[in-house]
Amino acid sequence: MTTDDLTGGGREVVVTQARSHTERGILRRWAEEQHPGSAVVGIGPNGEVPSALGEALHGDDTVIVPARVAWVTPEPEDGGPVRKLTGLATSAVMRMAWSPLHPSMARHRPDAARVVAGEPATVADLVSRFVAQESGRPGSNGFTRFVARQAVLACDRAERRILGDRYKVPRRMVEQITSSARFPALVERLAHQTGSPATEVEQRLESCLHEMAAVQSPPAIDLFRAMMGPMHAKAWDVQVDESGLERLRELNKEHALVFLPSHRSYADPLLFAEVLHDRNFPRNHVLGGNNLSFWPMGSLGRRAGIVFIRRTFGGDTVYKAAIQEYLGHLLAKRFNLEWYIEGGRSRTGKLRKPRIGLLRYLVSALEERPELDAVLVPVSIVYDQLHEVGAMAAEQRGGQKKAEGLGWLYGYFRDQRRHIGTARVRFAEPFALRRALDDAGPGRAQLEKVAFRVCAGINRVTPATATSLATFALLWAQDRALTLQQVREVVAPLADYLEARGIPVPIAELRTRHGLRMTLDRLAEAGVVSVYDGGTEPVFAVSTGRHHVAAFYRNGALHHLLNRAMLEIALLRVGDAAPDEDIVEVAWRELARLRDLLKFEFFFSTRREFRAEIIGELDLVDPEWRTRAADPADVRGVLRQAPLLVAPGVLRSFLDAQLVVADRLVALGEEPMAEEKEFLEDCLGVGRQMLLQQRLDRADSVSRELYATAVRQAGNRDLLGEPESGAAGASLGERRAAWLTEVTAVIQDLGRLGELQRARLEVVLGSGGTTAPEAAPASPVVPPSGAKQRAEGDTGVAS
Repeated sequence: MTTDDLTGGGREVVVTQARSHTERGILRRWAEEQHPGSAVVGIGPNGEVPSALGEALHGDDTVIVPARVAWVTPEPEDGGPVRKLTGLATSAVMRMAWSPLHPSMARHRPDAARVVAGEPATVADLVSRFVAQESGRPGSNGFTRFVARQAVLACDRAERRILGDRYKVPRRMVEQITSSARFPALVERLAHQTGSPATEVEQRLESCLHEMAAVQSPPAIDLFRAMMGPMHAKAWDVQVDESGLERLRELNKEHALVFLPSHRSYADPLLFAEVLHDRNFPRNHVLGGNNLSFWPMGSLGRRAGIVFIRRTFGGDTVYKAAIQEYLGHLLAKRFNLEWYIEGGRSRTGKLRKPRIGLLRYLVSALEERPELDAVLVPVSIVYDQLHEVGAMAAEQRGGQKKAEGLGWLYGYFRDQRRHIGTARVRFAEPFALRRALDDAGPGRAQLEKVAFRVCAGINRVTPATATSLATFALLWAQDRALTLQQVREVVAPLADYLEARGIPVPIAELRTRHGLRMTLDRLAEAGVVSVYDGGTEPVFAVSTGRHHVAAFYRNGALHHLLNRAMLEIALLRVGDAAPDEDIVEVAWRELARLRDLLKFEFFFSTRREFRAEIIGELDLVDPEWRTRAADPADVRGVLRQAPLLVAPGVLRSFLDAQLVVADRLVALGEEPMAEEKEFLEDCLGVGRQMLLQQRLDRADSVSRELYATAVRQAGNRDLLGEPESGAAGASLGERRAAWLTEVTAVIQDLGRLGELQRARLEVVLGSGGTTAPEAAPASPVVPPSGAKQRAEGDTGVAS
């Protein structure tokens, strides 16, 4: 709409926003040319409202024309990371230049200074908006401030037409929230809940909003990108699901998007922001912990869209209300959100249990705004390698996490200078939050079901990388070194299986000797793999003390192999079934038992979907299973003839961790578990001992995070509390021993499957050049009292 459409004989007022005398001159000349005879009223660069603006707002047909100067610089050209970052820094300096530099900039780059005019509006239209949005009174100081805010927002929208949607930024959000019609009612409700005076609650609420609200600006965004670019620009090439992004672009025209990526690296939000910026998406409001708000990251990050949230705020009702109101306001203004649903970086390489606190506040915000909805977007970000994974692996072995600060930031920048492969960004099917809540149904588990749906979506689109499959092969071989050909022979059936499932695999890096050798060489350069080339040909093995790092990469693909692994165990137990047992019933019973045992380690589909997935797996294992006789001997034959068996490589680490926790609980007898931190330290010590005694199968099972998850499993089974709690008729000690027996039995099954797989690949492992000596065999399983010895010669773990 133009001013010609609005004037109809009314006068015009040009409301300008100038930071310097130079900008005021540019705007005055523009007003004289474009709107001759209009009044020109300036508001301050930070939104200060002069009295002259209030005096100019009379006459319903008076037209308000907002305008400001935008310093436009060309986008940095492609030409390598250094050239791009230099261009970003130049752009940022021009956009946020100190006002005394404006005369020089106007002389030397007159084309950079462009006047942007916002959508004009009549005073009558502004009055109606003011009354509707803030229940205000026309002619008041509140109306004058409202007009100033609308002028700023109108110029923002006009500026985005020049700079692109990537520079859609919020303006004076706290003032918009506190001046809204909702705010007095919120203050009154909180005063009633807390018993505090309304004036005190209002001050605290406003303070909390100022603490968390991001104050974005295009110059700050460019400067932040220039400063933080070295944290990701050199380390990885980036592959993006372009078709998924285009689908999201269409959705974003009508709905706010809530991006929920997986979290493996500190670089995740930086890399993801660059992906969106390069494709002209508006910048997300990224919700993160205030542990990263140290200078200079804190002050600059806040101006680039990071919302720093307190990591703990207990029962602070006012702070919780501030988060909820802020999120609701962002959704209402259709600003996109982003947070990492795991809460923190994965220490094991697979998705952690989702944290639902922020999701709960988002849902509460929607409940108070029935006209709004949000679209949740699960995002997978996966890397060939990470520089920081060594530090995370050390934490799993019992080391302390290094506090973030300037020293940490310098070290991180230094490490990121080396190129280490590809980062892949993929988008799962987005879904509307309100519909997802309805599908989940009412009850305490509603939000968990929605969060699990997000995590299942992330897993579904996470690709299998060459790094994950190569480390799977080397960890499967344990401490035995493999030639390049032997690694290929182990990886090839894995790649075949994943391709048959429709899961993307990097063909060039896995199917060719050159590609696989490059993958192993990159792992060797990072110290994850050792290479011995003093014999007839090079051999590869996981480096000493680096099993947790290798497991981090392997674990990124385990969710694709989980159903196959569970089916293998179920088929093994079917093969042991008595002649009079219904083997179909045996299979589903064992699958249900395994699903319950692993429900805190992995994300499962609904039971109906899971059943269909298992049948699909069975089609891959034995395409003729429907025509075979239901005989246990036939099932044993299917397992012997399968091209690969993955269960030991997929599940052994997690079952070993459960074994250690169950063992320590059994040692407590009827006593309750001590404080969790102390108990986990005990598990780490005993786990190291059991590994040295070869009672555990692999080093990566000695992990604080795996033990913490096993403790959650024990808690779910009511094995942590007082002796009188739990099932009637069974003491706490008896129930703990029963869990230990169950875990030991599964480990025995994994040992039997491992023997089958080793026998199948003995030709591979015994050929292809000289190999390092094979590790000593694991000691035979000595099951706890009452455990059933499933077969002679089983290998596994004893408690």
